[in-house]
Amino acid sequence: MSKTEFLAAAAAFCVVLSFNAEAKLYKWVDESGVTHYGETIPPEYANRDTKLLKNGRVIDRKESFDDDKQKSAKKETAEEKAAMEARRRDEALLNSFTTEKEIDLSRDRSLMQIEARINSFNTMIKSAQTTLDDLHKESETRTKKGLKIPESLTEDIAEAEARVTKLQKDLEMNQKESDAVKARYDAEKKRFRELKGYAPAAN
Repeated sequence: MSKTEFLAAAAAFCVVLSFNAEAKLYKWVDESGVTHYGETIPPEYANRDTKLLKNGRVIDRKESFDDDKQKSAKKETAEEKAAMEARRRDEALLNSFTTEKEIDLSRDRSLMQIEARINSFNTMIKSAQTTLDDLHKESETRTKKGLKIPESLTEDIAEAEARVTKLQKDLEMNQKESDAVKARYDAEKKRFRELKGYAPAAN
């Protein structure tokens, strides 16, 4: 190869290395022994010795195929893991319960403490609201009589309002927890019937 040809080939190679790392660039040699670079291989050189450039490194097409195969294997592995996890849950469900009634009993036990907290919050909210109402009445009475509302009363009203708000949020949180438990057991019961081959439950 002449010096001119060598310099041209070197310049072409530098250009190739500056391309986006994601682009697929190939290297091939024609019948005259001249090296070429490009994103596609001319059909007449498809069966010749070609190389794929990846991230500035020359790899052959078989290595590229192996990369794709590894990516596919990873995807299959993730799907297999999901399938194994589903089987594990099914086995745990069948090992934990033998009848639908047992699922209902387990659900009721899980809900017992939550329902107790809900009842407690309802009681506390009722008491806190009564206290707040009494404070508002006292404030209104003093206003009607033209009396000044003491700072302590204003602070008590603010504290009572904050307590009612907090208790209501706690109540809502426990109600959501109760709904989530019921939904989970409903789903488990449905899956249990499917695994046992029972007819779908009537709505």
